[in-house]
Amino acid sequence: MSRPPLEVADLIRTAGTAFLERNRHWLSWKHIKVLLAIARCRTAALGGHVDQCTRCGHRTAISYNSCRNRHCPKCQTAARERWIAARQRELLPTPYVHVVFTLPHQLAPLALQNKKVIYDLLFRASAETLLEVARDPRHLGAEIGFFSVLHTWSQKLALHPHVHCVIPAGGLSFDHTHWVKSRDRFFLSIHVLRRVFRGKFFAGLKQAFRDGHLRFSGDLILLAQPKIFAAWLRPLFRKDWVVYSKPPFGGPEYVLQYLGRYTHRVAISNHLLISLADGKVTFRWRDSAHHNEQKLLTLSLDEFLRRFLLHLLPKGFVRIRNFGFLANRRRATLMPLAFQSLSAEQQPHTEQVASTANESRSLWRCPKCGGPMLVIERLTAVEIQLRSPPVLVTAAA
Repeated sequence: MSRPPLEVADLIRTAGTAFLERNRHWLSWKHIKVLLAIARCRTAALGGHVDQCTRCGHRTAISYNSCRNRHCPKCQTAARERWIAARQRELLPTPYVHVVFTLPHQLAPLALQNKKVIYDLLFRASAETLLEVARDPRHLGAEIGFFSVLHTWSQKLALHPHVHCVIPAGGLSFDHTHWVKSRDRFFLSIHVLRRVFRGKFFAGLKQAFRDGHLRFSGDLILLAQPKIFAAWLRPLFRKDWVVYSKPPFGGPEYVLQYLGRYTHRVAISNHLLISLADGKVTFRWRDSAHHNEQKLLTLSLDEFLRRFLLHLLPKGFVRIRNFGFLANRRRATLMPLAFQSLSAEQQPHTEQVASTANESRSLWRCPKCGGPMLVIERLTAVEIQLRSPPVLVTAAA
């Protein structure tokens, strides 16, 4: 994909230190660290490297290093490809289902002040809901396995926490002897999923409040009082929560392409940015309420960066998680049984897996012959500056 004419890094560099000065009342060091990383990504400031093809010997010019920050739009492509390559040997030969669990927008301010607690609870409540309903003989009567990905943004960059769950359309029988297939056009009851998810999230939220794990400040300070907190929650429990499910789709090959849309997204892609003019940013967004029509939204540069920074995750927070028979502690035992029960070949031999892993490490391909490129020299920012041609200074007349 060609480089977009405008990038988030360009916006950050344009905003400069003036943005930091204007917003120092709410900016933290974590915000500033991410802004600096994105602004310096793939510039001489981070140093660089020289690659050489292992097949034909073609050598590239100096390439600038990536910042590798998980909030950087430019750094997610390689991370996504590596993750997908590692998932290839885990995809079962069966259709898959995509289920999305969304928190009501009224909970967004609470989530902003308690990201780790709320996002952890969102993962746990949605996963427990799927596992519990799937085990019920009235629905599927099987053990399922799936992974979940957290997204925190809406199309307009507002805070909108939700998880995308990608699930094989069926599961292992309780005795692990055969595969229980779901119905062709139906996986699990949406009405049941909504009700169970809402109950589990509320129970977890109330427990977090009782344990003193929630903090309140600013406009939410009064919620620290138990009676006010309970009264604030009550209307939310009475409304239907949004759980969305697509009918089973595709097979393993299609799923690999499908996964790329969700696994390593950040709040906005550089390719959605249209223009920066007169201190205002214009970008494309998709209006799901009107048949996914593409529309344009213009925000001030400060407001755009404020919305972008809403979606920074807590340090060390894991935003892609595996559950059921895909959980780390169960995968090695149950995945071969799932393949066997679907009359598929067993997982690749160790040598094949190692080969796949090695290939996934080298995603940069030679422009001449398509062979894998390897780094043969690393350069610091100072070394790059020394290698650069001298700047010609014209003497004053």
